[in-house]
Amino acid sequence: MKALMAMLAAAAFPAAAGAMTLSSPDVQDGAPLQLEQVYGECGGGNVSPALSWSGAPAGTQSFALTLYDPDGGPHGWWHWLVTNIPVRATSLAKGARPPGAISLRNDFGAARYDGPCPPKGSGTHHYRFTIYAMPQGVSFSPGASPAQNGAAIDKAALDKATLTGTYQR
Repeated sequence: MKALMAMLAAAAFPAAAGAMTLSSPDVQDGAPLQLEQVYGECGGGNVSPALSWSGAPAGTQSFALTLYDPDGGPHGWWHWLVTNIPVRATSLAKGARPPGAISLRNDFGAARYDGPCPPKGSGTHHYRFTIYAMPQGVSFSPGASPAQNGAAIDKAALDKATLTGTYQR
């Protein structure tokens, strides 16, 4: 009976939180990232992957996108923070940023995509690409640290979806 009730509840509320999905022809969840996505100074192409998403909840006014390495030091490492992605967008081409979107400073000190470049011998790092459905009226400070902006994005989001790639040197 509990199983039947759970199935009925799931059918009645299909747009519940957690309904968003994120996919990529360039990143396979849990698999090593391609050299094309790796930071240039580590021998890669430093090209952001193509990404597509769906399932944004009602009330979504824009999207934010981040790339975060939780294994990058004691507080992790922010590689990419993009806000104000238009609500009509459902994908991002390889190496592109949608018109009108705003890139925030990453932990490399630049407002752009900078791919994986973990220290040699530090083991496998996990790179979390996350798309966030954002409500109206959320703003971010260009002077804030990447960690502060990342936390603000996560706190304000209506929903999110994550795709994780790995890399080691």
